Amino acid sequence: MQYRQFGSAGLTVSRLCLGTMTFGLQTDAQVSHQIMDRAAEAGVNFIDTADVYPLGATFDAVGRTEEIVGSWLNGKRDDYILATKACAVMGPHAWNGGTSRKHLLHAIEASLKRLNTDYVDLYQLHLDDPLTPLDETLEALDIIVRHGKARYIGVSNFLAYRLARMLGRADFLKLTRFVSVQPRYNLLFRQIERELLPLAGEEGLAVMPYNPLAGGLLTGKHAYDQAPSQGRFTASVGEAGEMYQKRYWHEREFQSIARLKNVITQAGKPMTTTSVAWVLANPLVTSVIIGASRPDQLDATLAATDEVLDAELKAQLDDITHEYRWGDAAR
Repeated sequence: MQYRQFGSAGLTVSRLCLGTMTFGLQTDAQVSHQIMDRAAEAGVNFIDTADVYPLGATFDAVGRTEEIVGSWLNGKRDDYILATKACAVMGPHAWNGGTSRKHLLHAIEASLKRLNTDYVDLYQLHLDDPLTPLDETLEALDIIVRHGKARYIGVSNFLAYRLARMLGRADFLKLTRFVSVQPRYNLLFRQIERELLPLAGEEGLAVMPYNPLAGGLLTGKHAYDQAPSQGRFTASVGEAGEMYQKRYWHEREFQSIARLKNVITQAGKPMTTTSVAWVLANPLVTSVIIGASRPDQLDATLAATDEVLDAELKAQLDDITHEYRWGDAAR
């Protein structure tokens, strides 16, 4: 395993971060612990979760993932960097989501209880909340850090201009500053290269992308004309399955995957490992979030830290997927 400084923060993390959003629904507690054991054996010291996980959970099941992670961390909390997120809707009331002071101060306490810890290393806004004033959100996060509930703060799924505004307000108000961004990034989704990644580089922010395999499509195991029977593209994960279908299940994406698979196979490389290695190859990327439904599924992604893409292969992958820098406008 390789390790890297977390942006400009005085923190060092493994270049692969274990994502946990399947724990508690697609994966039961016992298997989830086995997955965490496998990642730990490989040197992964960075774990990412969220209060709303598992993916596709109903209100009676949200928080189950944090409970599973917390039970695994019992007795070894100090050996790992722990990140969680808040903002997603956690209940039926209007104040059960978003980034208001009321919700964030409640959400951190609830997460800490489920995680069985006094603090998290990184507390992130899971989504942007346009209804809450930026200053209110920043002040709530500052309270959380100053009270020792979190060591650092970050954002996920933010547009560059919104993040830039929040960084500016935090500096002006002399409040705790974000140290990281967690965006979606893979060979089929490269829009963040245009604005978000340059902003992160200029501001010294750590970048921890999720979805490096596009929900599993970049393993090359799916076919456009064959509906998946399990995983993130199915009804078993509720509305999340529809979300993943809309993101990736398109003829254009499958045509690109076929071209990628041909080039990668000719180079004698494994599809899964190479797809993750491509994300790691971006110099602005700090740590890539990987996930699994079984321990053995981690083997190919864990190998990515040892996979060095030669310039020619990377250039071919970049060329095949160049249109994904521009999003839906390229359709």
